[in-house]
Amino acid sequence: MSWVRALKDTARSGLRVERTRLQPLIALRAAAGLAIVIGVSLALLGPGAAASSAFGAYMAAIATFQQSWRPRPVLALAAGLTLAVSTFIGYLVGSSHVLAFMLLLAVWSFLAGLMWAAGPTAGMIASGNVAIMLVTVTLPTSVPQAAGHAAMIAAGGVVQAALIVLFPVRRWGAQRDALADALAAEADYARRLRQDPAASFDPQPLMRARDAATVTLRQARRRPAELHGARGLAERIRPVLASLADPAVGAPAEGPARDRVRELLAAAGSVLDAAASAIRHGEAVRLPAPALAVLKAPDTADLFQGAPLRAARRLAALLDDVLDTAEPGSGRTADPGESMLRPTLPALAPMVLAAVRAELRPGSPILRHALRVTAVACAGYGIGHALPLGHAYWAPMASVMVMRPDFTQTYTRAVARFGGTLVGVALATAVVQLAHPGMYLSGLLAVISAGLMYTLMRTGYAVAMVCVSAYVVFLLGMGGVRWDQTVPDRVALTLVGGVLAMLAYAVYPAWETPRLRTRLADWVAAGGRYAAAVLGQYADPAGARRADVREALLAARDARVAWQEAVDRAAGEPVRHRGISAAAAEDAGRALAAMGRHAMLLEAHFPDRAQAPAPGAAELARVLRSATEAGAKAVRERKVPEWDGVRAVLAGWDAPEQGVLHGAAGQLLESLEEVSEALRPPPPKEPGP
Repeated sequence: MSWVRALKDTARSGLRVERTRLQPLIALRAAAGLAIVIGVSLALLGPGAAASSAFGAYMAAIATFQQSWRPRPVLALAAGLTLAVSTFIGYLVGSSHVLAFMLLLAVWSFLAGLMWAAGPTAGMIASGNVAIMLVTVTLPTSVPQAAGHAAMIAAGGVVQAALIVLFPVRRWGAQRDALADALAAEADYARRLRQDPAASFDPQPLMRARDAATVTLRQARRRPAELHGARGLAERIRPVLASLADPAVGAPAEGPARDRVRELLAAAGSVLDAAASAIRHGEAVRLPAPALAVLKAPDTADLFQGAPLRAARRLAALLDDVLDTAEPGSGRTADPGESMLRPTLPALAPMVLAAVRAELRPGSPILRHALRVTAVACAGYGIGHALPLGHAYWAPMASVMVMRPDFTQTYTRAVARFGGTLVGVALATAVVQLAHPGMYLSGLLAVISAGLMYTLMRTGYAVAMVCVSAYVVFLLGMGGVRWDQTVPDRVALTLVGGVLAMLAYAVYPAWETPRLRTRLADWVAAGGRYAAAVLGQYADPAGARRADVREALLAARDARVAWQEAVDRAAGEPVRHRGISAAAAEDAGRALAAMGRHAMLLEAHFPDRAQAPAPGAAELARVLRSATEAGAKAVRERKVPEWDGVRAVLAGWDAPEQGVLHGAAGQLLESLEEVSEALRPPPPKEPGP
């Protein structure tokens, strides 16, 4: 992709308005917290302290809207307290000399950039701290005042946390949505299998539901019963659905048995949709009677036999369990000891440090991001001081807030921030010119602007920036600063900050495109380990650990998601492919997804522990594991992987004796060969006559 096209695409994406489900009650609560803080501060301490406390309450509320499964009060407190500490230290260092503050800014920006290693929520809070610190350190005039301002900032975070505790909105709502989305995705998968027995399934909803089910010990004691267990059932239903639909291991492709398969899949979709709706809204399950009639039909045993019959019976039993689990108000409580527990904040500290240390290496995208943020923040602060505009902090603040570890987000947010700033400043200026608001009315307008931002922030970054720009204009006007003293400076320095952020990525990029082969190789190796773990259950039914299969499956899913995210980021980068084209990436990804599906088919028919080992399964597992490891190495080295060992093992099998195992194992080999075919370079074109 050329630079011109990349810039056009990112600009268009940055200004796009998305349709999403709004959360007006949560936005109203956040705006109410901001209003309380501003009103009390104005009445008791004046506009300076009100501005400080407003920034604290504002940033604390922003943190609670991030994609995190931690309790929202914890996020609000973390944002408010860390901002208070940053502001106080910033004033102590920066009150004496500009160069000293620039050194602190460099250290703080570098650490904030590294915090992206701990996840997007930690990175956002850290970046917000640096940005807001640039403003708040200019408000106090003495050390006691700086301490007071820091205390007011922390108080803003405390107020937001207290409101979340006192006025919870849709308690466990995010966890309910995640679990309901997973069940709804399973329902959609069941319906698609009716027409396409080899339909693919994106595991992202199941992974998100797993993240949502990981709770703190305190949450585990209070979690509703319907949020405990349904996710595990959904995980077990998916391979049963696939095995029932696939003609290689299930019912024939045509005939009465196939018609019954389609009926069973439709009934499964209805049951899963009903369970998803009940969990999402906390209501009783409303199940269509025809669905149950199909699942309990007495003639199923006449149409099916062998593996399809086992799958049909297993599906009916699992769906019964889903309905029982999804029914609210049963009074059951989950045992905290059975929950997946999230580490406490003190226990999280060494994990964050380990993640940060892992990124302190040459070539790390996170390290490159930290260095870019540091250079841009310091350069923006220096340019802001050199220009005769005042408010030098606006340039670095704009840069820090738009910069992300990848190209697309950085450029998209830079365009959106400048466009949103122009519109927001124009609207706020018009209001100021027409209404001439005083101190309290300016505070009210600032709260309204922030409330609109909280409501609309998920519709697009440009829309949020319109509200943020208006919020800043009204907040500064609360202290008596005229609009004509701030508007030109803000617009010009926002443009400077955005341009600096974009130039920094162009000069010192961290492209994802060259790493595509590594991501693909990781998925090949992880997929091979998962398939080998599944085969191990057939090789040793009595001694194999089911937990090994689960761990391998989760690792394969992580590798698949990392690959897909890399492909999405690379698609918008203005660089040529290096060894793997977009078409090859798409074909290889499709083949590996099919490989995971075939391994899942085998998982649906695990033998009982009393059964004898399947002949040849141990040898196939060993060869498959070594072949995929060697194949991953070949992918990294820009070679075409070969699967001769796997082919040789399957060639010596007796198909009738192996049954389901032979059919699914043959499909595994086909998927691996498709990976090789996707990576094989096209033959050179023959010269024309």
